[in-house]
Amino acid sequence: MPSAVEDPRHVALREEICRVGRSLFERGYVHATAGNVSVRLPDGAGFLITPTDACLGFLEPARLAHVDLAGQQLCGDRASKTLALHRRIYDSAPEAHCVLHTHSTHLVALTLAGVWSEADILPPVTPYYVMKVGHVPLIPYHRPGDPAAAERVAAAIAAAAGRGTPLRAVMLDRLGPNVWHASPAEAMATLEELEETARLWLMYARLPQSQRPQPLSEAQLQELRQHFNARW
Repeated sequence: MPSAVEDPRHVALREEICRVGRSLFERGYVHATAGNVSVRLPDGAGFLITPTDACLGFLEPARLAHVDLAGQQLCGDRASKTLALHRRIYDSAPEAHCVLHTHSTHLVALTLAGVWSEADILPPVTPYYVMKVGHVPLIPYHRPGDPAAAERVAAAIAAAAGRGTPLRAVMLDRLGPNVWHASPAEAMATLEELEETARLWLMYARLPQSQRPQPLSEAQLQELRQHFNARW
């Protein structure tokens, strides 16, 4: 259990994780005990992460796992088995303060049907996908919790940063997306835009190639970069 004198900022983050988890569950972005949420605590105090096999719709703030920077558990229920992946994302993406993983239906279906490319699971078909999400590479299938997946994600983050197009999300083949941002609310909004774009794309996936929506042109993408600092 958390200390009776726990930092008020930690208390607020516990409550926010539960609010986001409940919202995702009630709207069908997660189901059963799939998915997890973590936050980076201020002042090097470690991380909060949802417990293993917890339902995001029924989280309790006091039962969230608190781990130190080395991943050692300090209090709460046992941390999610994806802790290693979350920690590698935080190590690789300094701007990340929340990491969110789901098994969102349309995104998982996209990997089963065939993604647009391994570098970009979806084409840049809408301006808000380009502005709010950006590039999302496919990470080859690994069993849930496999540390090798964490290394593949870290490598993808580093490669994108080297190209000047930092990532906000990756897609784990057959498992679901990991998204990150400066806060739980912003990470949730990124996930929503990503899942909605997958849903739209799948609506057209069975049409002949000539009838599918075309990606935004390079001129249109450049306009989004100039006006909205889009990372594409």
